[in-house]
Amino acid sequence: GSDIQFVAIYIKFYRRVIMKKLTLNILVASVLWFFMFSPWTKGYFNFWIAMTISAIILITISLSQRKEILKQFKFNWISIGLGLLGAAFLWVVFYIGEFFATWIFDFARTQVDNIYAMKDGQDKMLIGLGLLFIIGPAEEIFWRGYVQQSFINKYGEWKAFIFTTLIYSLVHIWSLNFILVMAALVCGIFWGLMYRYNKNLVPLVISHAVWDVAVFILFPIM
Repeated sequence: GSDIQFVAIYIKFYRRVIMKKLTLNILVASVLWFFMFSPWTKGYFNFWIAMTISAIILITISLSQRKEILKQFKFNWISIGLGLLGAAFLWVVFYIGEFFATWIFDFARTQVDNIYAMKDGQDKMLIGLGLLFIIGPAEEIFWRGYVQQSFINKYGEWKAFIFTTLIYSLVHIWSLNFILVMAALVCGIFWGLMYRYNKNLVPLVISHAVWDVAVFILFPIM
């Protein structure tokens, strides 16, 4: 009986430590997003370099906290196809969403233009490569593979989905761009649900990375 009680206490303590680390790492991501997006800081450095560095930090945090994340990469034709289909579907959602947003909100067009202005004067090929191979994958590894899964272990599937989606959208609030926050919310719901029903990170990484390149570089919604 004492051994069982000791194990229960150890597990409870271990979970508290994990959640404290998770909270700290979410705070780190929030600070990174603040420096990248806030109007008070973003003019002091190149956004895309900062985003790439932030992505590398997020990958490092994720893999150091949950080494089993690598086991969630299961490559097969179905997962690749699902990822590409997800990227295409999300692009269509945003194409339709942009039409209604600009129809409902007078400021929507200006805010969308401000988002695209981040690539002005930059090498679009380098941005595309960064989005495809570093930034897109890093966000899914961190937000879904690490954050959402950690919440799942503590609170279960649906609470984890809600918590992660809200946090993912709210870290974009530093931009003071309503459309960007709503875009993050839609993306968070989409990828969060994908992870809720499929713990394979391959389709999530592919859909996020390919959608990033499509919406920012290849087929901008303007």
